[in-house]
Amino acid sequence: MTSFAVLGPGGVGGFVAAALTRAGEDVVVVAREETARAIGADGLTVHSAVLGDFTARPAVTSALDAPADVLFIATKAVGLEAALVRVAVAPGLVVPLLNGLDHLTLLRDRFGADRVPAAVIRIESDRPAPGEIVQRSPSCRIDLAASDGVPPATVDALAATLDHAGIAARIGSSEAEVMWSKLARLCPLALTTSASDQPIGYVRSDPRWRSALEGAVAETVRVANADGARLDPADTLAELEAAHAELSSSMQRDIAGGREPELDAIAGAVLRAGARHGLRCPTIQWLADRVANRAGVPWIL
Repeated sequence: MTSFAVLGPGGVGGFVAAALTRAGEDVVVVAREETARAIGADGLTVHSAVLGDFTARPAVTSALDAPADVLFIATKAVGLEAALVRVAVAPGLVVPLLNGLDHLTLLRDRFGADRVPAAVIRIESDRPAPGEIVQRSPSCRIDLAASDGVPPATVDALAATLDHAGIAARIGSSEAEVMWSKLARLCPLALTTSASDQPIGYVRSDPRWRSALEGAVAETVRVANADGARLDPADTLAELEAAHAELSSSMQRDIAGGREPELDAIAGAVLRAGARHGLRCPTIQWLADRVANRAGVPWIL
């Protein structure tokens, strides 16, 4: 039986850990001491548009000191390095479910390129309190791609396990396609909802904010394709058109909650990639500056 560990039981990691546990998998959650105590006492309570309402009781620890076949990392990008201190034993496979791009290099340097496939999750999920997960999106999907040293068979087997647990899994055509297909949607969504402090329905309907949304999509897709992805901006915009009107973003919620937003991981990743390819992204830069001002955080890109 495959053993799973989940580092970071927030809206994403808590949902993945609970879904796998409910499916009968061997799961241990790795969390800060206070969160570990809460989950150890009451389990993970899930309210999900996809899986329904249930409580799961995975094992829980404040440090991963025993081998795991698969480690899902679902921390915020800003807290990744601090959270990795809790991983004392290298797992067989490391599956990052973080926003942005730059974490892949950090994780491959630490664990080896042959253990870290490309992976992203598409989900609207939040953690109102330790051990409580609210998943609102009508679907949930993890996209995966084999990479150097990670054989396709390994990724296929993981996808099958996720499907069995109720989390749809898709195998992408390349690492660039997997990573950028999410970022091309997330960056415009996060920046426009956070800069305006409004949900996507308002952004789509207001002429000024709609123009910013379309500009951010066009710029992000242009950078993505220069970086090896093959995306169509019309497809990305169609995804945002189809999203329910009250959809917000974790960046917007972080600002509202007084937490540091993942501005560098999301907008910074696009701007740095654009600079590598000699591409300017004025809309993304303007939006990022506005978000930084709203959040009261330094921003230098």
